[in-house]
Amino acid sequence: MDSTLSARPAPLAENNRLVLGSAVLLLATLALAVTQVDEARWQMPYLVVVGGAIGFVLFRATFGFAGAFRKLLDERDGRGLAAHAIMLAVTSLLFFPLLALGQIGSVKLNGAATPIGVGFVAGAVLFGAGMQIGGGCASGTLFTLGGGEAKLAMTLAFFVVGSTFGAAHMGFWWSLPTAAAYTMQQPFGTPAGLALQLALLLGVWLVARRLVPRHAATSKSTEAPISLRRRLREGPWSLVAGGVALAVLNAVVLVLSGKPWGETSAFALWGSKLVTRLGVDAHSWTYWQRPGFGKHLEQSVLLDMTSVMDFSILLGAAIAASSAGAFRARWGGSRRAWLGAAAGGFVMGYGARLSNGCNIGAYFSAIGSGSVSGWVWMAFALLGSALGIRLRPLFGLSVARRDEGPTC
Repeated sequence: MDSTLSARPAPLAENNRLVLGSAVLLLATLALAVTQVDEARWQMPYLVVVGGAIGFVLFRATFGFAGAFRKLLDERDGRGLAAHAIMLAVTSLLFFPLLALGQIGSVKLNGAATPIGVGFVAGAVLFGAGMQIGGGCASGTLFTLGGGEAKLAMTLAFFVVGSTFGAAHMGFWWSLPTAAAYTMQQPFGTPAGLALQLALLLGVWLVARRLVPRHAATSKSTEAPISLRRRLREGPWSLVAGGVALAVLNAVVLVLSGKPWGETSAFALWGSKLVTRLGVDAHSWTYWQRPGFGKHLEQSVLLDMTSVMDFSILLGAAIAASSAGAFRARWGGSRRAWLGAAAGGFVMGYGARLSNGCNIGAYFSAIGSGSVSGWVWMAFALLGSALGIRLRPLFGLSVARRDEGPTC
């Protein structure tokens, strides 16, 4: 995917002003709409603002996961993974004490610990492969679509389709051997568990920061400097700054909603609601028969925190792009590339259901919460990414490009 922030943006064009005004208006409308639904929770308008901020940061820092994994595997470029390690360390420093409290006010705080089994591992591999051929991970799909890349609409659509099929099949996958969820805090307690977590992340950072290709170091030394004021106003922000901002925002999500940031459960909800309207009995699926889950099929999506945040992230990215003069509707790409967007989206959606999350819920939020499942997901998603990289040429996609940064 091309970075829209690789060059200094031109002054705001008319279409950027139109997009900016529309996105701001839609975000404000969404913040108002979530307060008007029956049984609306007080946190919802605040989550709209936080989601918009997340989308803004994602775009301005072009912070992604698929590209970071691809650069690591194919070019031995660890800059993206090093930024992940810093982001995860800051998240852990915030999450561990919060989760130890257990509750803030009326909000009970829960981490993202997930049981590890055959289905979980299969889902991580599938997601890793899918994000390499689909053009981006879950968060990357949203923020790149918000920047005007139309091909990612195909990825998102089939992400929803894959998530729906995954939800329909979860009864089978849950019947396979599975171990209990396990966290760093369980055997060691919060202080020692946090120390172990930070030690592991320090090790990842030390290894990753040494992996910088020679051409990357050379190009960086010849880049013209950009003033801090202009960088803040137009971008690009550094990966480390973006990662730290996302860690803080994820902690705000935890405090407001009682759970860390996630994205893909909303896709399963949207698809399941749609097929229900078409006459399919999604209520009978094991996935929706869990206590308290079936009601979501009948309620407005504006009561679903994850859905509301996904909408907000998309709009926040559009605001970031248009305010920097970088929004540009792009419809290009070969038929094979569009087929790859569809195939990658489907595989990511299916894999995300199996592993109970994506690069955000199953990796970022899980590791930040101390869940061992996050580390397992990372390992098998890298394995899947290696497979996906080999499949990219089948869809007319390059294996690696030297001008492409570690983005989604």
